Amino acid sequence: MLAKILILATLALILVSLFSALAMLFKNDDQAKRKLVVQALTVRIGLSIALFLVLIASFYFGLIPGRG
Repeated sequence: MLAKILILATLALILVSLFSALAMLFKNDDQAKRKLVVQALTVRIGLSIALFLVLIASFYFGLIPGRG
């Protein structure tokens, strides 16, 4: 149950990062805002890769059972 909560929380953080970057992108064309957009998208990519690696490790160590 804890694994499901952590996975859903990470997915929520990924979506928050994605939509915050979208909001900053449409607000201004200022160079400082572009850096914030890049940082938000970098955080999203980092969270996505981390989630993917955690899912693979959880499956490998048997924390997430396979089908069949």
